[in-house]
Amino acid sequence: MHTVEAPPKSAPPRRQGRAMLAVLLCTFINAASQACIKLGTASLGGHPTMLETALGIVTKPLLFSGYALLGASTVLFVLALRKGDLSLLYPVLTLGYVWVTVLSVVMFHDSMNSFKIAGVAVIIAGVGVLGKASSQ
Repeated sequence: MHTVEAPPKSAPPRRQGRAMLAVLLCTFINAASQACIKLGTASLGGHPTMLETALGIVTKPLLFSGYALLGASTVLFVLALRKGDLSLLYPVLTLGYVWVTVLSVVMFHDSMNSFKIAGVAVIIAGVGVLGKASSQ
């Protein structure tokens, strides 16, 4: 006869806190990876083919760095999931959108308007609400 195991209990607060810090670090690493990838695209030329783009990922330092950082962020997130609650950690990943927006304005001089500002505010508020709901 097959028995069904009970779902795992929530992680202890200390382990959950470490997992949260790891995921916050993931968001910063991920944002840095996106900036590297964006900068690296300039080295591909005007109209690269799919093959030229794929080769560029392994031969162009900024592109390679961007994808390496993306991979590191993914590994760190997997490690964090072992110690934290998915329902709390996954929404925190959306803060990466906030950091990418800030980097885009600072590094690439992208424009900000009231809709983008409202979107960033909604993301931050949403993460806060989900975090509060998970702590109760």
